[in-house]
Amino acid sequence: MRELTGRHVLGITVTAFAVIIGVNLVLAYKAVSTFPGLEVANSYVASQGFDAEKTAQMALGWTLDPIYDASRGELRLAFTDSKGQPAPVADLTVLLGRTTEAKDDTRPEFAREAGVYVAKAALQPGKWMMHVEARAMDGTLFRQRINLFVKG
Repeated sequence: MRELTGRHVLGITVTAFAVIIGVNLVLAYKAVSTFPGLEVANSYVASQGFDAEKTAQMALGWTLDPIYDASRGELRLAFTDSKGQPAPVADLTVLLGRTTEAKDDTRPEFAREAGVYVAKAALQPGKWMMHVEARAMDGTLFRQRINLFVKG
């Protein structure tokens, strides 16, 4: 067995710190390079109308039920009103993507079929998110962010 000298201890210490710093640099690079950006330009200004928008949205009484059928590659959005009937949606916009990066972001085109909005979407397994914006006939905006888990 060889003797443990000061040079050995120094080498072990420098190597350990080099590994730790290297891993931290790689993780910091990945975090910055995959960040999709800001949700809003000015969070204070966005917060000023939040309560009024939330109250108007709650007054609609709408609920949204997303259904993903992997075998058909279809995403279905069922909007219902407070009576359980299909909600009258005037305009629909959906941003579909991964929660951690923007490279997979898409805006599927939905078509109304029997009171349900249907779009083709071939989603890989994992966690997805949808930013849904729907307008009522009177112009009230319905917004919802939904997490979608696709099994694989």
